[in-house]
Amino acid sequence: MHPPPSPAGEPAAYRKAAWRLVPFLFFCYILAYLDRVNVGFAKLQMSRDLGLGDIAYGTGAGIFFIGYLLFEVPSNIILSKVGARIWIARIMITWGIVASLQLFVSDEHAFYLLRFLLGVAEAGFFPGIILYLTIWFPSEYRARMVAWFMTAVAIAGVVGGPVSGAILEAMDGFGGLQGWQWLFVLEGLPSAAMGVVVLFYLDDSPRDASWLDTEEKDLLMRRAALDGERRLGGAEEHTAGYAMKNPKVWGFSGVYFLVVMGLYGISFWLPQIIGDTITSDERAIGWISAIPWLAAAVAMVLNGVHSDRSGERRWHVAAPCLVAATAFALSAMPQSGGWYGIVALSVATAGIMSALSCFWSLPSSMLGGTAAAAGIAVINSFGNIAGYVSPELAGRIRESAGDRMEPVLAMFSLSLLLAAFATLAVTPVKQPQSNTRYQ
Repeated sequence: MHPPPSPAGEPAAYRKAAWRLVPFLFFCYILAYLDRVNVGFAKLQMSRDLGLGDIAYGTGAGIFFIGYLLFEVPSNIILSKVGARIWIARIMITWGIVASLQLFVSDEHAFYLLRFLLGVAEAGFFPGIILYLTIWFPSEYRARMVAWFMTAVAIAGVVGGPVSGAILEAMDGFGGLQGWQWLFVLEGLPSAAMGVVVLFYLDDSPRDASWLDTEEKDLLMRRAALDGERRLGGAEEHTAGYAMKNPKVWGFSGVYFLVVMGLYGISFWLPQIIGDTITSDERAIGWISAIPWLAAAVAMVLNGVHSDRSGERRWHVAAPCLVAATAFALSAMPQSGGWYGIVALSVATAGIMSALSCFWSLPSSMLGGTAAAAGIAVINSFGNIAGYVSPELAGRIRESAGDRMEPVLAMFSLSLLLAAFATLAVTPVKQPQSNTRYQ
């Protein structure tokens, strides 16, 4: 074991690292999530212009995750070898270009192809950032750092809804392009531009950071080494093979799958729900869609901070899943349409995002080295199969139910209920106290 580092200057060093890295990564993830789910707003016009039905839309929205799944694990292993700076830049530049190329979609086959390629391009971004944060922040800081980073999903909904609605309305017909075509271009190109910025801004580890002094670099590197030794037993546990055969990795994959079912239910179908039950005005849909994500942004940060302070992870994931399951069930009732439905969906969204804000503290506390890269990627890849299953299944259920969303919302409720029970089954009752300071 390395000698424990002195706590002197530790809070200031981690505060400095957090302010340098998390806001930048947060903004990058906003762009990533917008480019992934803005198809939900594009659908409002694409269905009319291209004749896409709910099943074709659901298939196209979800096929993104097939490309994502196939390339997630190798992408994250490459990142662990070459460093985050180069690989995250590559990911952002390629996905920004592919996202913009969706303006050329002319039929459902072109839609499927470009959504698949977008998944291939973006594969490795999210688990790569989760892995990157483990290099900089030990376990007692990690839940709040991940929570702040993942708040980007909620903020993407808060900002992306009004912006997407405004683009659809204001740019429709400008320059001979439809509003949905401008949506893909204006939200895709900034991602490619930020990829170039990543090359000059990110550092692969504290050792490379010119903005840290020598003492701060040494403190962060020693704490990272201690954190790795504390959670691992032997060298074999650092390997990709260990992660692949670890039953807890697959258990967490199942939990993540069930939570993501609900997440992409909200992400891909919220504009449609608002359009069906409240208003068909695209700009108004954008503003109303921001409400659930604003509630989620507040709830997930509070949950992450409380989890770090208490050192408890298990119920900070399971309890929000139970809340989300209950809210989805209420939103599925016939009398819960319109604004009552928005309130219920706001609670459901807050529950989902609160669970996700603490979820990644569980697997990252038991894996290190290449095992962390592979294990996090496996969990994210398998879980994100739900990104394909959720919109595909929802589209089929909706069409068979005569364009009604109630059966779809009931399905999401069941998924979150199972996620809560699965979390309790996979995680031990007594967890190591991750908020213990080294004195």
